[in-house]
Amino acid sequence: MFNATLTDQARHAVPATNVRPVRIWSQDERRWGLMTVRRRRITVRGVKPVGTIQHQYANCWCFGCVAPATGEADFQLLPKLDAAHMQIFLDGVAERHQDTCNIIVLDRSGARTAKALRLPETIALIFLPARSPERNPIERVWEDVRSQMAWKCFPHLECLEDERDAVLAAYTHQRLHSLSGYAYLVEAELAMVS
Repeated sequence: MFNATLTDQARHAVPATNVRPVRIWSQDERRWGLMTVRRRRITVRGVKPVGTIQHQYANCWCFGCVAPATGEADFQLLPKLDAAHMQIFLDGVAERHQDTCNIIVLDRSGARTAKALRLPETIALIFLPARSPERNPIERVWEDVRSQMAWKCFPHLECLEDERDAVLAAYTHQRLHSLSGYAYLVEAELAMVS
């Protein structure tokens, strides 16, 4: 049912005067900090896994969106999650993707629903139902990045940012499409073209 609703919402979000091709993006952000990401480790039964961890509280936010139909991605590092920084991210996406009408599917956090947000001409927002992170494919991308960074310690935040950026840069369009190519988003984009 949400698939048909998304297609209808996307059609209504596109201005009648639009001549640009439509691209649907999945957006979310992830906080990255110096506390070690822990994952399960295989050990002998009864033996607790050993791993080095650190407890430092410096952090930053990586805003990102991925186009499930193509695997294109757009990531931007920002210091905080609030409406002002969400505006910076949206303005950046609009500037980098001027040739398309960008429909961004996202959740309803306060930073995204703030009345202070001013949407650029090439961007429209469609909100997911409440409490449904499983419908947002970029969550799978963030989980994959976290898995690749598990059990690593960094002396300072810049080192963590460099490692995270290297992991993100290594993704191909095919890999991102395989992680985020949820059928309902791909089908919605195809329905917009036809």
